Amino acid sequence: MGSVGVLILFMLLGAVICAKARVAMGAVVFSLIALVLFIATPVGSGLPDAISTFVSAFDRAATPALNGAETAGAGS
Repeated sequence: MGSVGVLILFMLLGAVICAKARVAMGAVVFSLIALVLFIATPVGSGLPDAISTFVSAFDRAATPALNGAETAGAGS
């Protein structure tokens, strides 16, 4: 898969062309294909783990606020 970079470039170019032509579904399809191709590369292989770490950190930070738990030192 030596030319995956060129394929990603063409997918992004196709997404831009579809977006300019107001073909939303075409732009979404081209973008998803580009994302899948990027994740298949060694550089993009860590992307799913990075997204998972970000989402779990966001969840840990938001859970106390959503459950109504008070933080220490915030008493009246």
